[in-house]
Amino acid sequence: MEVILLERVAKLGQMGETVKVRDGYARNFLLARGKALRATKANKEHFENQRAQLETRNLERRKEAEAVGEKLNGQSFTIIRQAGETGVLYGSVSTRDLAEIMTKDGFSVDRNQIVLNAPIKTLGLHPVPVSLHPEVEVQVTINVARSPEEAERQARGEQVTTREETNLDDLGLEVGAALAEAGDVEL
Repeated sequence: MEVILLERVAKLGQMGETVKVRDGYARNFLLARGKALRATKANKEHFENQRAQLETRNLERRKEAEAVGEKLNGQSFTIIRQAGETGVLYGSVSTRDLAEIMTKDGFSVDRNQIVLNAPIKTLGLHPVPVSLHPEVEVQVTINVARSPEEAERQARGEQVTTREETNLDDLGLEVGAALAEAGDVEL
């Protein structure tokens, strides 16, 4: 299906371009969210008549996003979660959690604006891109920790998860010695 883009869409095109996309993508995403119009003769004429208004609205949105982006860029947010000794979370941190934390700290960020390819499942500092506008993207740091004290240590650069490695040879000798004491095995 051919569509006319009403705003810049990443990896697809700029506002005003006519692009060919799959029908499902057009129906379920571009048309449903008002990012495009079907490329019919009437819609092309309508777009050309409305082009100046669309460009003005896009410019206003971009300026608003840049203003928020200046404040948000480089910010660090702390999320407290339960985790095992190795640093693996019992749950995960999703875009919804991140949007709630950022909104609580005074930034108006929607979960759709957070670019998270996979949920965060480990403790530590995680850089996360936030797309405030198709042309404005900023980077925030998410500090996932078990406690506020641990979050402060991580922010200073300390490693909070330590894993003891057991030498299997030593373990085998200890088990063998224990069995020998029990009288079950001779060494």
